Amino acid sequence: MLKRYVRRHPVRTQRALEILPGAFSWFFILFPIWGSLIVPTLVAYYVIAFTVYWLFRSVSLAVGSVIAHLKIKAAVNFDWIADLDKTFPQRWRQIHHLVIIPTFTEPQATLERTIDALLQQSMPLTNLHVMVSFEEREGKPARDKAAHLQEKYGQIFGNFWTTFHPDITGEVKGKSANTSWGAKQAKKLLVDRQGIPIGNITITSEDADAILHHHYFANLTFEFLKSDQPYNLIWQGVIVFYNNIWQVPAPIRVLASIFSVTQMYVLMRQDRLVNFSTYSTTLKHVDDIGYWDTDVIPEDYRLFFKSYFAKKGQFEVKPIFLPITADAPEAQGTWQSYINQYEQLKRWAWGVSDDAYIIRQYILAEDVPFLDKTIRVFKVIEDHFLWPVNWFAITISAMLPPLLNDQFSRTVLGKTLPQVTSTLLTLSLVSMVTVFVIDAINRPPRPRRRRVLSVILQPLEFLMLPVIGFFFSALPGIDAHTRLMLGRYIEYRVTEKV
Repeated sequence: MLKRYVRRHPVRTQRALEILPGAFSWFFILFPIWGSLIVPTLVAYYVIAFTVYWLFRSVSLAVGSVIAHLKIKAAVNFDWIADLDKTFPQRWRQIHHLVIIPTFTEPQATLERTIDALLQQSMPLTNLHVMVSFEEREGKPARDKAAHLQEKYGQIFGNFWTTFHPDITGEVKGKSANTSWGAKQAKKLLVDRQGIPIGNITITSEDADAILHHHYFANLTFEFLKSDQPYNLIWQGVIVFYNNIWQVPAPIRVLASIFSVTQMYVLMRQDRLVNFSTYSTTLKHVDDIGYWDTDVIPEDYRLFFKSYFAKKGQFEVKPIFLPITADAPEAQGTWQSYINQYEQLKRWAWGVSDDAYIIRQYILAEDVPFLDKTIRVFKVIEDHFLWPVNWFAITISAMLPPLLNDQFSRTVLGKTLPQVTSTLLTLSLVSMVTVFVIDAINRPPRPRRRRVLSVILQPLEFLMLPVIGFFFSALPGIDAHTRLMLGRYIEYRVTEKV
């Protein structure tokens, strides 16, 4: 019956599913306020349950990030080319890697830094093919950058191309449409014209500010060749926001640290691992499913679930334990850097707009294992729906029932609620210590010009987390959810690079 209704009313169900995340968020943000007046005991148990949940997630983060850190150190020091020669002595040289770099208004220096890192790959450069996909609407600056890049790198890789993505009616301006355009153009040049077998080509969607570890494509080649089903996979490296970690303001540095360690941890969670930002799959696969969708802003989660349901659940993301360093938001001036950070997080939170598509596919999908698809979809919904709620639930909700309801404050539960939640949250701080230590080990060395005192005081930056969490987690999250709920769709905004 539900499938029939969804098929008969696609617009109505789409809109209802877009309203759902915002309605959920606002309900649980406001519930401790009005609930404290009407059902304070229920609010108290909700707060305790959420705090236990938060403690569980914190401990999981601590354990998972430590294991991931050890795996990263092993992968970084491993000789992948020697292993390829030993395990696949002839076959590995037949594998080609296509890199799509979608760009809009990124500085030329940023693009050169990204491409220069590709020159350091241990994989033969003749096996690397690079497509820089500019936006036509950028105009002359894009043409000038393309000409310069073509002159500098045109003869170094197996192929180096530039293209210009035109404004096409029906497309949403952003990374997804641009990546799709660049990939289609590259496929024509590499497969249709040069005759390289499509089954021998991986494709990497690389952010314009990303720097791939020099063994990335050697590791990717090994993972591709050892897999029984390489065309049913996406490979995800460790996204760490370390390129400019020492230049950004302290609140942004704290966020970059937490995000980086969280990305390490996520690689250990096969049940919730979804490709993010910069990742690789096979050209054959994206060609089979029709490339990236051009009517959405967030492309990574959409690509995964489009692939997952197209392959009847026989699709997953595999980790590559090598770092991919990216920029934390930075701009000319501290205040503008904060604005950039907020806008980036709002764009990430806008990933909730994919949930309508994901839930719809979940309902309609046939021949997909029920338990597997349920776990997959639930983990995404959990992360997306709770994004704006987390801060309110763990920061202020425990204070509200005894504060707003004098009668409840005189009960045993009312008197002990703040102490119980405070104890649980104190235990969860263990994960923050782990985050700090793992981050300190993995981030690049301190520039000499930075004062030693500022490094010694660096742990104190994490004391700002309650304030940082409100302005750079709760607010952009509820902003995105409310916009989606009201039908005020956002446009893609590129994070400024300096």
